Amino acid sequence: MMTSKPQPQLAVAPLPWIEILTYWVLSFGSHLYSFYQLHRFSKEHEAGLQREFHLEKGLLNGFNRDTSDFEWSFWTGWAKRSLLWTLIGHGVISRLTSIFYPKLRLPALTLYGLLAATNVLGIKGVSVLLVHLGLSFSVAQLRKPALSWACNLLLLCTFHIQQLQEIQRGWYETEEEYYLLLFSVAVCGLRFISFSLEHCWCPLERGGIEQLYWLFSYTFYHPFFYNGPIITYKDYVEQMWRPAEESDKDKSAFSYFVLRSGRIILWWCIAEYMIHVIYMHSIQSNETYLEILPPWALGGLALALVQFFFVKYLVLFGLPSMLATSDNLVPPKLPRCVSIMYSFTGMWRHFDEGLYRWLIRYIYVPLGGSHHGPLYKMFSTGLAFGFVCLWHGGHDYLRYWALMNWAGVLVENGLKSLFASSFIHSIVVSLKSKKLDLTSS
Repeated sequence: MMTSKPQPQLAVAPLPWIEILTYWVLSFGSHLYSFYQLHRFSKEHEAGLQREFHLEKGLLNGFNRDTSDFEWSFWTGWAKRSLLWTLIGHGVISRLTSIFYPKLRLPALTLYGLLAATNVLGIKGVSVLLVHLGLSFSVAQLRKPALSWACNLLLLCTFHIQQLQEIQRGWYETEEEYYLLLFSVAVCGLRFISFSLEHCWCPLERGGIEQLYWLFSYTFYHPFFYNGPIITYKDYVEQMWRPAEESDKDKSAFSYFVLRSGRIILWWCIAEYMIHVIYMHSIQSNETYLEILPPWALGGLALALVQFFFVKYLVLFGLPSMLATSDNLVPPKLPRCVSIMYSFTGMWRHFDEGLYRWLIRYIYVPLGGSHHGPLYKMFSTGLAFGFVCLWHGGHDYLRYWALMNWAGVLVENGLKSLFASSFIHSIVVSLKSKKLDLTSS
């Protein structure tokens, strides 16, 4: 029968190597030239940028350092103060307990994470997390996904209560400490939703005390506590429960640690070098400079901003992922280079893979996804972007950003479906014509 035959596939011929080499040379050349033009502009207007944005004295002799990127300055500052040392402490405790007391490894890491969080956030800050944890756990016992969602969304919305913000700010001496609390509560909120929905869908056979113990361990796992990356509760429990000898590690722990540490240091050096020679974040904050930027420098600014964003998250996710791998977890893949991504869908799928999987599992698929027609797909995608907007703070610019990303994904999917249907139609027409030719002959 005609329907039993495999459908023909479009044959794609490989490009000649000289053509591929030409594309690579043109790509690298345009990147480097645009970066050079932006560097020249930065140096020409260094005095004005220094007066307006207070560039710091750089680590490199003769260079200033652009500290306008809040996220990089915030996390590198906290790394120097305490986070880098507590992450190293986590790695030491994990290694020692794995060698001498394997059965105590998980309790030791949970207790260490709780103490490390208390040391930085204070008892009051950790108390906020414990209140959120207790409420999420209690509502999850009702096994009603809608109630769990309502509870956790209300907890996330407490960020916007002005009186509560003022009270929490009063607990700390600096804004950076308060922001660290906000970031911690936001990331832990994703974990509470993950636990609640997993428990609603597949009630755990463990008793309430053991469930609470695993939720504590999942919440206060130190490498992922403040900034991610995100893994689901189901994956965390399954991977932590798995004996160490079952993990498929091809390299020794020491060689893996040395190689991955070297890569993280290299990424950090690249990020620091970029903000020493190109003052991109200060330039983008001033409309006057944007208007007088030459075309090549303007293109270099756009490229530099996205490349710095990529390298920044290689560092921010790299060290926690390395420690998680040594703990027998399988963290999400690190971000893919933005210069080789050409679609909204690819950007979401491959830049923050942990958040992408979380959104797919807990929002997109439960709301219908792509299995119930295009309207459900549009609705599921829109709510996923809406949640990301709310989770990041729900500001006006985030709403525009979410709407533009949603529109981009919808247009891409629509064009993909259109071209796919046109291709299938052409194949069917070709098969029918061949069948007629055979019949006539």
